[in-house]
Amino acid sequence: MTDTTPSIWFITGCSTGFGRDLARLVLERGGRAVVTARDKARVADLVEPGGERALALDLDVTDSAQIAAAVEAAEARFGAIDVLVNNAGYGYQSTIEEGEDAEIRAQFEANVFGLFAMTRAVLPGMRARRRGRILNLSSVAGLAGFPGSGYYAASKHAVEGFSDALAAEAASFGVHVTCIEPGPFRTDWAGRSLKQTASHIPEYAETAAARLKNTAAGSGRQAGDPVRAAQAMIQVAEMDAPPRHLVLGAWGVDAVVKRLRSALDEVEAWRETSVATDFPDA
Repeated sequence: MTDTTPSIWFITGCSTGFGRDLARLVLERGGRAVVTARDKARVADLVEPGGERALALDLDVTDSAQIAAAVEAAEARFGAIDVLVNNAGYGYQSTIEEGEDAEIRAQFEANVFGLFAMTRAVLPGMRARRRGRILNLSSVAGLAGFPGSGYYAASKHAVEGFSDALAAEAASFGVHVTCIEPGPFRTDWAGRSLKQTASHIPEYAETAAARLKNTAAGSGRQAGDPVRAAQAMIQVAEMDAPPRHLVLGAWGVDAVVKRLRSALDEVEAWRETSVATDFPDA
């Protein structure tokens, strides 16, 4: 391992899905990991084989006091946090028109404001040590919106914009930022963890409402393998120059490439109109 290779991991949302598989692989490889969940009893089986290399902590990322206590405990045990994985979060689906205010705000508290707060808590230590890796779990929905998941997409678009700025600010002191952008994976995202507001407006029956039904019905049959995704995350975290974006899954790559090419084509098509809005002598 080089001096820039992260060996002390802090992973949020480890009770299921990507967080659980990532924590297990990190520990199996001999790394040290702070393994967190809202109820640490749900990750006891993960940390037990790791012995002193593992620390289980209660952590709800919407609770600022728990965030501060968890970071303090992690640094007290291991002396540093080399890589932060902001994985905690969940999916909420509804039509835009029928979205419920309380559900929308709860989604942003977990997916956005919790991620922001975790990053602020860990960043000072990384800055002082002049090194670090931050992996922010975004989504293909962070780069492209789909019917029925507009509010989820909005939360992940917020993570993407935040990460762009963070990467620009933190590069000068050796901290690299990567957004992880999965497509459909065989996690609990579309199962137990998914929240939906049913659509009752006929005009959405064949579009957004149909997608809500298909998402839940397809849980457990997605093409994406969470273990292979965790391996890819470890790979990029250990690189001297990790990518800014890591899209996961063939469906995700195709969807993102299509969306970005379409956006670029549209910008180019309207170039003349766009540049004409400058002052003539600018």
